[in-house]
Amino acid sequence: MVRNKNSGIDDDPEIWLRKDAVEQDEQADDLESGGSSSYDRLMITSNATNHDEDEGPVSLRPSDFESYIGQESVKEALKIACTATRQRGDALDHLLLHGPPGLGKTSLARIIASELSVGVKCTSGPVIEKPGDLAAILSGLQKNDVLFIDEIHRLPRVVEEVLYPAMEDFQLDILIGQGPAARSIRVNLPPFTLVGATTRSGLLTSPLRDRFGLVLRLQFYSVDELAIILHRAAEILRIELFNDAAKEIGARSRGTPRIANRLLKRVRDFVQCRGRSVITQVAAREALSRLEIDDRGLDRMDRDFLRVIIEKFNGGPVGIETIAAALGEERDTLEDVYEPFMLQEGLIARTRRGRTVTPLGYAHIGLAIPLSSSTTNEE
Repeated sequence: MVRNKNSGIDDDPEIWLRKDAVEQDEQADDLESGGSSSYDRLMITSNATNHDEDEGPVSLRPSDFESYIGQESVKEALKIACTATRQRGDALDHLLLHGPPGLGKTSLARIIASELSVGVKCTSGPVIEKPGDLAAILSGLQKNDVLFIDEIHRLPRVVEEVLYPAMEDFQLDILIGQGPAARSIRVNLPPFTLVGATTRSGLLTSPLRDRFGLVLRLQFYSVDELAIILHRAAEILRIELFNDAAKEIGARSRGTPRIANRLLKRVRDFVQCRGRSVITQVAAREALSRLEIDDRGLDRMDRDFLRVIIEKFNGGPVGIETIAAALGEERDTLEDVYEPFMLQEGLIARTRRGRTVTPLGYAHIGLAIPLSSSTTNEE
């Protein structure tokens, strides 16, 4: 065994990886005894455990394409890709899923791994702080495994650079030593599939985006699709849900299955406290009204968003930074969580000068449009 005296690290790449794994185990032991480790923050599990709203003692996640409702064009593309990959016996092309949060990107990654009968590991961009964190993950993958990285647009640039050769050539560049004695060693990796998920695809760098063989966008769900999802969830939760109640909850779920499942649980709690065993449309309406969710799915924060523009800035246009300051909320939260649905519903408009409230937005709030207000969309 040749050992670099300057770096104190074995020259053999495989020995380096084994030593790194031992160090990670020691860090895990330290964490259990009260210490801390950056690797432990990666939250990787062999069965892809994730603390989403629909996770708990009973999982509402779909386990295959048949139980995954909606996104038909996305499912069709993935079915074809998975079938061809199984026939060839190699790894699926790297896949990028983008769209608003809560539409099922994580569930699709798990389903892909299940369809291909391979393992899956999950992590997220913000917790991969250093290239060594990414190296530890990649070196633990088996042949054709799926690696799911949520919020991939938040990967540090230095980590992203390490990911490029791993995606293209299934090789990992490792820098050994420091100063004049430092040198790079390339370690071969087993073929794997990277599934990246992002809510802001525009923030991805071109070199990273171009390395994905499949780029698919998830759309908001229709009320009918959400009703089917709610019936499936109600069956898993062992509660009786009337069809009109399912549509009532679906109509207020902002086109998002995660929100629909969350509202179903809150309505279930309300019905249970009232001593009932069935969720009717009347019970659903009453429960959602108590949660301050209106018939269009807007909550108090959404309505405050509209009111701030109308009452303080005469309907707009006004910049998003100004709106964020007036509401006491972060700009990113407004752009990622609240704006997409209101834009799709036509309640607000984006212009070069800022945000404006549309006539639909005024009507929803129940206010008349001032004559001096600009409600047209500027190019």
